[in-house]
This record gives sequence, C-alpha cells and structure tokens, in this order.
Amino acid sequence: MNMREIQKAQQKLMKAQEELEAKQFVGTAGGGAVAITMSGKFEITNVKIDPEAFSAEDIADLEAMVKAAARDAFDKATDAQQKMLNSMMGGIKMPGLF
Repeated sequence: MNMREIQKAQQKLMKAQEELEAKQFVGTAGGGAVAITMSGKFEITNVKIDPEAFSAEDIADLEAMVKAAARDAFDKATDAQQKMLNSMMGGIKMPGLF
C-alpha cells in the first residue's frame, strides 16, 4: 500500500467516524417505558420515561430500567462502531481496536 492509498483510507475512515458520531441510538427497557438516546460519541442526548408506567413505589424498578436502557443504547452505538471499523478494515483484526 503506497502513501496515497493510506491517506485515502485514512480520510475515508475519518469521514465514516464523523458520520457515526452524528448518528443517534435509542436504547429501551421495560417495553419502551424508558428510552435513552445516545450519540455515536456515547453521549446521552435524551431520556424519556413514561410517567404512567411508574408509581412512587416503583423507583427501584425505574432506576434499573434507566440503567438497562443506557446499556442498550451503548451496545447499539458500540455495535455500529464495530461494523463501521470492520467494513473499513475488510475484516482485518487489529490489536487494541475492539
């Protein structure tokens, strides 16, 4: 691979990373009672809780569902990042990259 090809691949990777960072991933729990939106940068951008799904006695359940929804969003963002890297690398495994 010559320097020009390496630079093109690097630019392509940077563009794909920017596109991924701009995407939003929604994680849910409790059948949609809790939804968390996370950016491709792994920043939580929105939290939605269905007020009819919980009462004051259900706070522990709500806390567990918020954590589950955050994990779901994180997993979706991580999966998208891995797929992007795999497509860019053509399936080549590199130590330290997922």
